[in-house]
Amino acid sequence: MRVHVLEFPTDAPEADGTFAWDRTTMVLVQARGGGASGLGYTYGDRATAGVITGLLHDVVVGLPAFDVPAANEAMSRAVRNAGRPGLIAGAVSAIDVALWDLKARLLELPLADLLGRARTDVPVYGSGGFTTYTDRRLAEQLDGWSGQGITRFKIKIGEGWGTRERRDLERAERARALLGDDAELYVDANGAYTRKQAVRIGRALDGVGVGWFEEPVSSDDLTGLARVRHSVTADVAAGEYGYDLPYFARMIPAVDCLQADATRCGGITVWLRAAALAQAHGLQLSGHCAPHLHAHAAAAVPNLRHQEWFHDHVRIENLLFDGALDPAGGTVRPGRDGEPGLGLTIRPDVADRHRVRG
Repeated sequence: MRVHVLEFPTDAPEADGTFAWDRTTMVLVQARGGGASGLGYTYGDRATAGVITGLLHDVVVGLPAFDVPAANEAMSRAVRNAGRPGLIAGAVSAIDVALWDLKARLLELPLADLLGRARTDVPVYGSGGFTTYTDRRLAEQLDGWSGQGITRFKIKIGEGWGTRERRDLERAERARALLGDDAELYVDANGAYTRKQAVRIGRALDGVGVGWFEEPVSSDDLTGLARVRHSVTADVAAGEYGYDLPYFARMIPAVDCLQADATRCGGITVWLRAAALAQAHGLQLSGHCAPHLHAHAAAAVPNLRHQEWFHDHVRIENLLFDGALDPAGGTVRPGRDGEPGLGLTIRPDVADRHRVRG
């Protein structure tokens, strides 16, 4: 295995309800075997690369390339005393994805065909609408997605840890006015609100036709999530910070739609298990961020709701990879051109330009 740390400045200052950033770091893994190479990645701290090279490399190298679940289990056991949640889970996830990509390439199959398709098209929703955006920038972004035929849109609210409620509501109203009544409008507070505040805001958002209220309170507050869920019309969603399967089991009673991120939860192996767990409880699953990494697995999930078409990650993945997907019409169709694996090829000049040295 080889690992690379790549850093990409944002195209403008960005923030949500509880965090601000001006660059995004990708930790990229290449797994080689049988004359082929697979790739996987996670978005997180550069220290993730040290976990891959120092803690996990020797656990995985030498295992049969086809036995991805065995490699995933070996990694999970190896990190027991190091603490799995956080960047260690990201390291496990990046390797797991690279191994699935490698297996599919060895078999000369699109990964969606290897996993078995439940659908041809994967619905996506445009995601961005950062709290740092001006009204003009927000309008430009929404218009850009609309021009691609996307009909689902998510913006950030909860600005300043929930201290600017009026602006949050005004931005949601503005988005609705720009999009029209037929579009699906979502909001994401990133855990910025208190419980009663989230209920108050959620009821106001009902009047704007918001159908998805993501992390109205902290995703660690399962009691709070459940209370908001039962108090507002919009579907309450959370789960992006799930680092293992038991997390999703605990989350299920508190949400209307479960989110999971294959770059954090343990890769495609665990992401598919989270989907099955959700289905067993009558819930849909939504893929969080990293759209080109999720797309093939999303096509294999019968209870998929949609995949997040996140501005930052779409921009990075379109820049870094040949084979990026086209969301025209509001869906993507992974593997339809027959390219094996994830269908992505690294552009060496771009990778070298954004590589973190040392």
